[in-house]
Amino acid sequence: MTFSSPNFSTTSLHRKPGLLRNRANAAMTALAATFATIAVLPLIFVIAYVLIKGITVLSPSIFFELPPPPGLDGGGIGNALIGTLVVTLISCIFAVPVGVGGGIYLAEFSQGNKFAEFVRFGTNVLAGVPSIIAGVFIYGLVVSTRVFFGNSYSAVAGGLALAVLMLPTIIKTTDEGLKLVPQELRWGALGVGASTFVTTMKVVLPAAVAPIATGVVLAIARSAGETAPLIFTALFSPFWPEGIFKPLATMSVLIFNFAIMPYEAQITLAWAASFVLVVMILGMNIFARWISGFAQR
Repeated sequence: MTFSSPNFSTTSLHRKPGLLRNRANAAMTALAATFATIAVLPLIFVIAYVLIKGITVLSPSIFFELPPPPGLDGGGIGNALIGTLVVTLISCIFAVPVGVGGGIYLAEFSQGNKFAEFVRFGTNVLAGVPSIIAGVFIYGLVVSTRVFFGNSYSAVAGGLALAVLMLPTIIKTTDEGLKLVPQELRWGALGVGASTFVTTMKVVLPAAVAPIATGVVLAIARSAGETAPLIFTALFSPFWPEGIFKPLATMSVLIFNFAIMPYEAQITLAWAASFVLVVMILGMNIFARWISGFAQR
C-alpha cells in the first residue's frame, strides 16, 4: 500500500546548486582545496628539483668511490653512504629498546601516575627541540669529554645524537599502538592466570607490532636526513670508515660541505647525494605507510 500527500513532491529532495548555501559550500570547498594544493606544492617542487638535478649526475661508480680532493673531478659518495647506514644502525640500537620500553611502561604499567604524566610531557617537549640542541648536548656529554676510549668525534656520538631525536617518535607511537589493542585480550590472558608482564610480552606486544614498527621506521626517516647533530658529533672524514669510534662521513654532512664549495665536481656530488638521501627517506616513509595499511587490514 502506498501513502502519498498532496503537498509532498519528490523534487524537493533534489539538490539545488543555485541555493546560496550550496554556492557557499562549493566556494569554501574550492578554497580549502586551493590551500591544500598550495601547502603540498613546495614539497612537490623541492622533491622534483632534487630528483631532476640529482639523477642527471648519478652513476653506479659513485657508490663505490671516495670523494675527490677539492678542485679535482670524479669520485663518489661511497664512504658517506656507508657512514649514514652505520650511524643510523647505531641510533636504532640505542633508541629502539629505550623508546619501545618507555612506550610499554606508559601504556601498560604506569596506571596514569604522576611520573607517567611527566614522561609524556617530556616526550612532547623533546619532540619539539631543535635537532642542533641534540647535537650540542651529545657534544658536551660525549665528544668534549672523550669518554669513548679517549676519542672525540665518532660514529657512536653521531648515533647517540640521532637516537635522542628518534626517542619521542618511538615512545609516542608505541604508547598509542598499545592502546589500540583490545582490552579483552588482556582480560583473557589474565583470566587464565598469566601475569601482567607475561600478558604484555606474549599477548599485547605482538598484537601491536605493526604500529610500533611504523613508528620506528618514521623515526629513522626523520633522523636519517639530519645534519646539525652530526656536525657536532660524527664530524666528517674523506676516507672509508675506520671504526665506530672514529669520525666518519655521512651523506647529510657531505651535502652541506660540498654544496658550499666553489668546485663543480663537489657540487655535482652534493646533488647526487641529495638524490640518494631523498629516495631513501621517501622509501622509508612509503614503507611505513605500507606497514600501517597492512595493520589496518
